[in-house]
Amino acid sequence: MTPSRVFFMLTVIQWSTSHAERVCSYFNLAQILSDNQDIPGAAVRPVRDWKTPTTVFIDLSLYTVISLDTSLQSLTTYVWFYMEWQNEFIRWNTDDFCGIDNVLTPATDLWLPDLYIYELTEGDKNSAVIPYLFVYSDGRIIESKPFKVVSSCNLDIFKFPFDKQTCYLTFGSYVHAVQDIIMLPKTNSSQINKNTQDIFVSKGDWALLDISVRNTTLWSGGLEYSQVIFKIKIQRAPLVYILNILVPACFLVFLDIVSMFIQIGTGERLDFKVTVILGFSVLLLILNDMLPGSDTPPILGIFCCVCLAVMVTSIVGSIATTYMLMLSETRPNVPAWMKMCIMRHLARVLYFKVQPSKQEKNPIIAARKEGNDDGKKADDTPLRGRKGIQEDNKTHLEVNLLKSLLAETLQIQQDLSLNKYVNAAKSEWYTAALVVDRFFLILYIIIVIVMLAVIICVWVT
Repeated sequence: MTPSRVFFMLTVIQWSTSHAERVCSYFNLAQILSDNQDIPGAAVRPVRDWKTPTTVFIDLSLYTVISLDTSLQSLTTYVWFYMEWQNEFIRWNTDDFCGIDNVLTPATDLWLPDLYIYELTEGDKNSAVIPYLFVYSDGRIIESKPFKVVSSCNLDIFKFPFDKQTCYLTFGSYVHAVQDIIMLPKTNSSQINKNTQDIFVSKGDWALLDISVRNTTLWSGGLEYSQVIFKIKIQRAPLVYILNILVPACFLVFLDIVSMFIQIGTGERLDFKVTVILGFSVLLLILNDMLPGSDTPPILGIFCCVCLAVMVTSIVGSIATTYMLMLSETRPNVPAWMKMCIMRHLARVLYFKVQPSKQEKNPIIAARKEGNDDGKKADDTPLRGRKGIQEDNKTHLEVNLLKSLLAETLQIQQDLSLNKYVNAAKSEWYTAALVVDRFFLILYIIIVIVMLAVIICVWVT
């Protein structure tokens, strides 16, 4: 037995024998501990052999997740912390002190491990300060307290709002290497997870999935440092984002698709589509703060941007079909390239049945030819019937009347032919506009379906 041990035991025996009637109080035990000069204070590590490392056991229970700032990449949590180590200079017999097994002592009177959280980004200034340590009769020193931790966390928000985040809390010594302090977890991962699940309080934003622990070492500056790493897995509560972002966006996209069935060439379609896209833009502006900022944009933000681009493209398609119908008033003939590209190839790809148009002749040119022929016939007829007309002067008035009727009939025929030709040309323009409109509709639906499939696959996997 070492001299210091003998001195401490003699002090305890002298005190106990000098009191015939024992006083069982914490004060007496604390006075004995404070009077014993052999017990080192907060200055040096409490080991009898400096080569003996101090083993520090660490335990942690996550109470709640206060916030997770995606812009600052920081996690704010409230934890219940436990740390235990051995002081080789403190020991007493509980029978000598009426069964007192432990006593509270100020933390400034004893040595504390220089514990440091490697991910810590902000000091804890608001948590309650508990400046006491539990000192046990076998020399164990326990520090147990709650405090708030603001730590850095590498976030991956690509699957927002169905994202799961993994953050770490690394406890280790900043000054003492592994030759002086060894950090070990007090309990295993399953027990820590069970303890945390029992006390965890969810604020509605995040749900705890799992918490595990492991110990490792870190080489820095040629020295090896012992560490205990707590791995925290949490999942975002997506309901509020689904109701405020996803559902309104899907409704507006659905309305924009339905507006493609409004008759082309009318102003109602353009007015409706512009109103929808303005509503979608206002929705994105209002809910911009709800989307977390990051170098990697979330898949939901990409989906909204693609939907906005498709809405703009559908408006361009509606303007194109309206312009084609306007050209039918000024240009009666559809260009050959348009017939080839749109009415043949594109219509065939889209399974759009185009009725083969008959080759109509220009009624003005045809009328001129018929007029010349009728003129010839009109000149021949008087030659052949000149003797008959001379013989019967009474029929001269009837012939003139028949000629006038014939001229009117020819004019009506020309007007009907011209109207038929113009209608046929407009029908070709209208058919080409229908093909273009169907192309934009099918393209719109395909892009939206593909994006929905991609976003669902990303969220599910």
